Amino acid sequence: MVKSRKSKNRQKRKGKGFKATAARARKINASTPYDTCTEQLSPFGGLLAVIKFLDLVKFEDIFNFAYNAPARKPKLGHHLMVVGILMLLFIGFNRLWHFTYVRLDALLCGFFRLERLPVASTFWRYLDSLGINQARSFLKITCILRERFWQLAGLHYHSIHVSLDTTAETIYGNQQGGRKGHNTRHRGKKAYRPVLGFIDETREYLAGKLRRGATISGKECADFIHTIKAQLPACVKRVLMRADGEFLCWQSVEAAIDCGFKFIIANKGCEPKFDRTKWYRPRKRKAAEFNSCWYQPTDWKVACRFVVMRIPKELKQPSGQPVQCVLFENDRYTYRIFCTNLAGPAHKLIDIYDRRADVENLIGEAKREGLDAIPSGRFKNNYAFFQIVMLAYNIWRYMKILAHKYAGHSSQLSGIMTNTIRIARLRLLFIAAKVVKDSNRDKVRYSIHDARTPALIGFLKFLDTSRGQPRPWENNNTWPQRLVTQSV
Repeated sequence: MVKSRKSKNRQKRKGKGFKATAARARKINASTPYDTCTEQLSPFGGLLAVIKFLDLVKFEDIFNFAYNAPARKPKLGHHLMVVGILMLLFIGFNRLWHFTYVRLDALLCGFFRLERLPVASTFWRYLDSLGINQARSFLKITCILRERFWQLAGLHYHSIHVSLDTTAETIYGNQQGGRKGHNTRHRGKKAYRPVLGFIDETREYLAGKLRRGATISGKECADFIHTIKAQLPACVKRVLMRADGEFLCWQSVEAAIDCGFKFIIANKGCEPKFDRTKWYRPRKRKAAEFNSCWYQPTDWKVACRFVVMRIPKELKQPSGQPVQCVLFENDRYTYRIFCTNLAGPAHKLIDIYDRRADVENLIGEAKREGLDAIPSGRFKNNYAFFQIVMLAYNIWRYMKILAHKYAGHSSQLSGIMTNTIRIARLRLLFIAAKVVKDSNRDKVRYSIHDARTPALIGFLKFLDTSRGQPRPWENNNTWPQRLVTQSV
């Protein structure tokens, strides 16, 4: 018996990539049925990239090396307790009570290897056991992590700009250390007054401390400047320090000179005398004039250079009335005076200082990320939480730098360096994921219909490539490594 067969019986190849026509129209209305599923879902699919990053830099080894553990011994261990708080802050929740919302998250529970996370009070009791010693440990961890990441990302800055500033954290209770001081938004209310330093080239947190709400003293300024030198990566040879008028005192200037820093600090209280014949105007279309002189304030051991910029005041009078002349020449101008040990024209030095203005944006972003949250009534707990928040802030910075480095292969992540952390969360973190069992292993799956999925999967492969190398941060190492990181 002869059977007829089709002449074209070749099977079609199935594509494995992303198809634009893979989606079909859905019909959702009030009568649409609903049900449950057995798979675990997570709205924070980007946490897998954070887990890979922590493994890439061997964060657990750094933590075990530098952490000064408190007396309390949690069941999960000190490392997982701290990483849990870091991930909570990384997600965007800045209060420990917010663990209530992520206790059943699939990725977090999978990382901790638990069916559900401990209750929020467990993390709060652990934070309550932290103090000043643990805060210093977190600062040391941040320092080691910074140096290791710079080597990993190939950042070789031999000269950097460090911007220092203080801010006010308003408190609404009876927290220890709260004082009524300089608080522009909430006048008359108690606040903390932390001091922070940022690296302008990478926009990352360098050093800082939580302080009581009083104006910073000269001794505190000097001690803080001395701590900056210990936080710098080994490749940095020159530092230009820029600070506002709160830091202008002989103790600060002496500390900067001892550390070998170049500095330019805004004037507050000094009254140098400038030669009237040396005023000059570098830009003819602008009325601003510049000058400089050497001046030794009272109780200063040596004379320092002061540069000044003066801007004419606009004398506005009601129409029809004569303009009233001022009595003294100084009343005609607004003066901006700075103390520095830099050489060069005054207008160029003041332009360098004006680039420090971005530090206000960095402080505002750090406050939104958790600095404004005061978890405890005891100062030592808040001091430790301050450093944890800034460590999570730096991890976000490093993730953005790595994503920018990978962005050459994906247009979806281009420009992420200029995005705020809030926008970066939408691009790297808030991506829906499903945790399923495949070949007796847990696997994370992302939707092919999400436009961010190809970029995220490519970024995960980029991290896996680096993770496959032993000590990948040593591949791009062209500058001496600190002994503290060689032993980790």
